[in-house]
Amino acid sequence: MSSMSKMSMIEKISQYMDAGYPILYMNTFEELKGVKSIISASGARQVLSWSYAEGLVLYKNGEAQDLYKNDLAKTPIAIVLEQLLADSLYELDGKVIVFKDIHHYLEESEVISLLKQLVNKINLGADFSIIFLSPIVKIPKELEKFITIIEAEYMGYDAIRKEIVDFIEYQELPKVADKLLDELAMAFKGLTKFEINNLLALAYANDGELTRADLGLIFEQKKQMIMKSGILEMVNVKESVDDIGGLENLKEWFAKKAKVIKNIHEAEKFGVDMPKGVLIAGVPGCGKSLNAKVASTLFEVPLLRMDMGRLMGKYVGESEGNMRRAIALSEAISPCVLWIDELEKAFAGINGHGGSEVTVRLFGNFLTWMQDKESPVFVVATANNIMDLPPELMRKGRFDEIYFVGLPKADERKKILQIHIKKRRPKDLAGIDLDKLVGKTEGYSGADLEGVVKDAVEDAFANGKQAVTTDDILRMIENTHSLSEIMKEPLEKMNKEYKERKFKNASK
Repeated sequence: MSSMSKMSMIEKISQYMDAGYPILYMNTFEELKGVKSIISASGARQVLSWSYAEGLVLYKNGEAQDLYKNDLAKTPIAIVLEQLLADSLYELDGKVIVFKDIHHYLEESEVISLLKQLVNKINLGADFSIIFLSPIVKIPKELEKFITIIEAEYMGYDAIRKEIVDFIEYQELPKVADKLLDELAMAFKGLTKFEINNLLALAYANDGELTRADLGLIFEQKKQMIMKSGILEMVNVKESVDDIGGLENLKEWFAKKAKVIKNIHEAEKFGVDMPKGVLIAGVPGCGKSLNAKVASTLFEVPLLRMDMGRLMGKYVGESEGNMRRAIALSEAISPCVLWIDELEKAFAGINGHGGSEVTVRLFGNFLTWMQDKESPVFVVATANNIMDLPPELMRKGRFDEIYFVGLPKADERKKILQIHIKKRRPKDLAGIDLDKLVGKTEGYSGADLEGVVKDAVEDAFANGKQAVTTDDILRMIENTHSLSEIMKEPLEKMNKEYKERKFKNASK
């Protein structure tokens, strides 16, 4: 990991300004916190901020001054930029100019042209910096080369823990046990200071103390946070390890990782490296997605789903910004499982077959993050066709392990049938000849097996039967074309590829 990536946000801003980077783009919803960070990073430089509502505001010793405030409130930004460029009143040397919510104006050609003139002044030796402060990243093509994005930092574990302790002391609440304090601090990760204090106040108003029951409030707030982001989806998980028929090797591996994830701090102290994740590749309909859900259950952490389609934006840098936000959000909420379904579709064409420039950049960002990440974000990536994935993704250091999921064996088919019959018709299970069904379902996927059970149950109900029998399911099997029939050649190619690459088999 580079030295820059290990710096705090304030250190990064300061170093970028010292190096003469013309425009820094701070992507944050916390405007006040952003301004404070900029002031801290600016040192001896004066900070001058503009917003449509306030006009120009000069900060001295960290405090906003009235100077300039009345001149340019409710004034179009183009006029403000013209005055900054022309009027000696606004001598720019030694200043940091902060434009709040500038994303509203970055489609205006006049604004872009005037900003370029400001940048040219910096490139010619003028000693000032420009910072965009906005919750939305919007980068015009004309300014792309001059802009460096700075993502806002989320509060760390220690800072959150102190916030909780300070709240308890201030409100004179009953002392909270260290274990619960640790749980609350981990649960609050990813929320802003404002959100944390609001939830603490809500918990206090509810029963006058902080208890384990308050973890539910935090979880609901996080769900809202994820929903509002529009990038990630928080998946409600009901599945357990008992819902997986077979795949014993993979289940055992998950169980081992669960011991680490559920005891992160102790594991780190012992010297255990933070788990990165797993790539599960193989046959469609054989439980790859189910395993992502089960991992979340075993680890007792939230399951976040990343839809690569949601990341794609129409503006320059927007897709990459969305990727950074998704990663930052998942890290802030960690420990969690980040599920990326059908990974090969997300990075289609990277192998030299027409991948777009944006896709290539997204892939590069993802690879770098997977290689360097130290946060407890456990990535579960699934793929149907491993041959469409770039080889760089499968090198050591990206994922902890790569597993191949093939068509279920006889004993696995029996377990899968048992699971689906028990789920729908538990009273009928004892009367069904599972071994007979297994003998008739060679080459069936897990989805195929679930389908024949569902169809048999529906058919029995439609025909007024009181129970589902072996014959009912056998009739559905006769009317079903298995995956091995439909995809014979592709499956043969896949199996050969997985064997050559020596992927671990998820089944025993």
